[in-house]
Amino acid sequence: MRANRRSDTKPEVVLRRELHRLGYRYRKDLRLDLGSAKVRPDIVFTARKVAVFVDGCFWHVCPDHGREPTTNEWYWAPKLRRTIERDRATNEALTAAGWQVIRLWEHESLDSAVAAVTRVLDGGSEHVSDHMGLQQG
Repeated sequence: MRANRRSDTKPEVVLRRELHRLGYRYRKDLRLDLGSAKVRPDIVFTARKVAVFVDGCFWHVCPDHGREPTTNEWYWAPKLRRTIERDRATNEALTAAGWQVIRLWEHESLDSAVAAVTRVLDGGSEHVSDHMGLQQG
């Protein structure tokens, strides 16, 4: 499990690189203290209060690519369930603190991911995934 990265995953780095190329400036892996909740979004736009997460299909149980574990199910099923619950709690804590949350799946195309982020940054509607699939708003 040591090989599984918490930050700087390939999809995250590609998204950051493109956003930077387009002129957007952000903080990466910045810890936000929201009362009792401590949150580390992958990309943070502090002035606009926008938090971006690039979620892995396995770890966050993507409806398209996530799969039920077949070995050590007694360990993996509750662990993945806790991840989903933590993601929802994170979304709620950020939203309650006045932040906009953008959740993207790692398999999402770069164009789609950039469009979702820039739409929110440029004053468009909120874009939050509830882990039941990507919601475009």
